Amino acid sequence: LSSVLIHSVLSVPSQLDAMSAFGDAGCFVSALLYLQTLLKSTKMANVSTARKISILTRIAVEHAGRNRTLGAVLKAARATASTWGRVLRQLWLEVTGFVFLFLAAIGAGAFIREYNKYQAHQTTSGRVLIAIVFTLTFAWFGVSSFLRVRKKS
Repeated sequence: LSSVLIHSVLSVPSQLDAMSAFGDAGCFVSALLYLQTLLKSTKMANVSTARKISILTRIAVEHAGRNRTLGAVLKAARATASTWGRVLRQLWLEVTGFVFLFLAAIGAGAFIREYNKYQAHQTTSGRVLIAIVFTLTFAWFGVSSFLRVRKKS
């Protein structure tokens, strides 16, 4: 990071404290003004916009720690995001488990078909072996996915 960026980040709390006389709205407005200045700065053209936003977010979170209401809202947002993340992970594991078990069922059908052809001497044992390996592999992926869901809950 350039020294200009470090200086501007370190000087933000004093700038935001000056606006705190206007309450929460003043802090929010000053944070937005700082973001606008930070994004338009020509001295920091080599710093990405995402990095600038992450710096602003860090500063806003530090200020939110001083305000009980905003701090409570942030804690609630973290708790909600955490819960949603766990639910979406569980859903992902269940859906992928179902897809793998469905593919294993298709492989089992292929195994039965190839085994019948093998009994009639119309195919080689290699095709039967491929069907067995495919079926067992995808069955294992499906079962292990559901086991991971059970372990996580």
